[in-house]
This record gives sequence, structure tokens and C-alpha cells, in this order.
Amino acid sequence: MDFSLVLLTIGVSFILAVIAAPLCIPLLRRLKFGQQIRTEGPQSHLKKAGTPTMGGIIIMLAFTLAFVKFSVKNTDFYVMLVATLGFGLVGFLDDYIKIVFKRSLGLTAKQKLFGQLLFAVIVCILLINAGHSTAISIPGTAYSFDWSGWFYYPFIIIMMLAITNAVNFTDGLDGLLSGVSAIALGAFAVVAMQGTSLSAAVCAGAMIGAVLGFLVFNAYPARVFMGDAGSLGIGGAISAIAIVTKSELLFLIIGGIFVIELLSVVLQVASFKTRGKRIFKMSPIHHHFELSGWSEWRVVVTFWIVGLILAGFGIYINKGL
Repeated sequence: MDFSLVLLTIGVSFILAVIAAPLCIPLLRRLKFGQQIRTEGPQSHLKKAGTPTMGGIIIMLAFTLAFVKFSVKNTDFYVMLVATLGFGLVGFLDDYIKIVFKRSLGLTAKQKLFGQLLFAVIVCILLINAGHSTAISIPGTAYSFDWSGWFYYPFIIIMMLAITNAVNFTDGLDGLLSGVSAIALGAFAVVAMQGTSLSAAVCAGAMIGAVLGFLVFNAYPARVFMGDAGSLGIGGAISAIAIVTKSELLFLIIGGIFVIELLSVVLQVASFKTRGKRIFKMSPIHHHFELSGWSEWRVVVTFWIVGLILAGFGIYINKGL
């Protein structure tokens, strides 16, 4: 496995993002693409109103240029490119409608679901045509089970929708998603190199460089937000990398922060609808800690550390197999 190529991809993508951000941020500000803050959220966030958003285009641009330049053009390449840019496009449309048409919720739930399903199905078609393995390995064991026929692909579609939305939920604090995703992608880059999947390692590297370059401008206090264009695109990349490296269930460990964020929303909604009571002060769970008195920076750093521990554990388990 060419480790130097992955490092080169990270470096080039990082530089592209760092160059693109100072050019895009003033443009987003002139176009009045400012973040709208929901009044029911933490009151400390109201001061962030007007901060340029849709910065995910910086991430997608840097990622695409680096990935296309350095990756082998095989089926895995197209699967990861379609997943990343496809889900990123859905997020871009959502952001655009929110800002330009002043609709606080952007795309309707059905419209967003349709877009996500469309690109998830395209990914499945590419995998089927390539004869992708339908076996699923159980992390930490030598066991696997094969969902032959059509059972595997509905699972993949649900998995992609869950991951992209879990990643989207994590984007709520300055630098939170940028840091957590870079850590998870770093772990998947190692997993890809262990499994000799160069295109997946390069994909992870391209996204790592892009989000770290974006983090330079997104760390507290953020000068730009990524919006759904960034968060859904990052989720698409992570889900696709997990699929092509046959790490579908390993994501539950490496992407543990995303899983926790998603579960906090699901449990909060379920509890409120069935019992009329909330489990957390606010969901996703990072807002719970904010409302419990933690500073924004403390929440972000704590989540980074937990993400790093989970990523290391995931690599350890995968290497053991």
C-alpha cells in the first residue's frame, strides 16, 4: 500500500481547502448566505446568526480535485465519488432553499429522503454491477455472514441514510464535525490500507485534508459553517468507504460519536412522543452538555477525544482480525 500517496492526497486537499476558504467566505458573505439560528436552540448560539454558511462547497471542491487527481479510476472510485457528491448535492439544495427562499427547514423531509434514496440506489447499482461481496464481517471475530440475493442492498441503503443523517446531526458546534470526521476518516484510511484498498485510502485522505483545511476557518469562533452541503457530503464519503472496505459493522465503533448523536435524537423523540418527557435537556446530545453548563470548546474537545479513543479501538479490532 502506497502510504506516501495517501499523505500526499491529504496535503494537497488541505492546501486546496486553505486556499479556497478565504476566496469563498467573502463571496458567501456578499451573497448574504448567512446562518439562520433556530430560536429553540441554545441562546448562546444566537450571536452566530449571519455567519457565512454553505462552506461545505469548500470541502467538496478540495476533496473532489484531490480524489480525482490521485485515485485509481475503478468501481470503488465511482461508488465513493457518487456517494460523496450525490449526498453533498442534496445538502447543497437544502442549504440553498433555506437561505435564498427563507425557508428555515429547506427541503421537505420527503424531498430530502428522495434525494438520499436516489443516490443510495445508484451506489447499489454500481456495487451490483461490480460483483461486490455481500458478506458482512463481525468486528472482533473471524465470523461473517452472507446476505446473498437482495437482502444486503436494502441494508446498505438504510446504512447510508443512517450514517449521513448521523453525521448531519453531529454538525452543531464550531469545529465539532470537522474534527470528529477527520478522526473517523483517519481510522478508515488505516483500515483501507490494511485491506489494500488504495482508492478507499485515497478517498479518506482527500476528505481528511479537506475537513482539516476547513477546520482552520471553522474552529471556535467559526468564520464559516459547512451547512448540509458539507455534513451530508462527509457522511456520504464515510458510508461509502465503510462499504467498499467491507467495514459496515466496524463503523459502529469507529463512528461511535455519530452513532451516539443519532441515538440521542431517536431516544429523545421516542420518549417525548410516548411519555411526554425528554431524556436530554436538548438533542443532539452535544447540546445537552452545553445546556448543562459546559463551554462549547469543552464539548468539542471532549467529543474529539472520545472519537479518537473509539477510532483507535476500531483499528485495533480490525488489525486483530
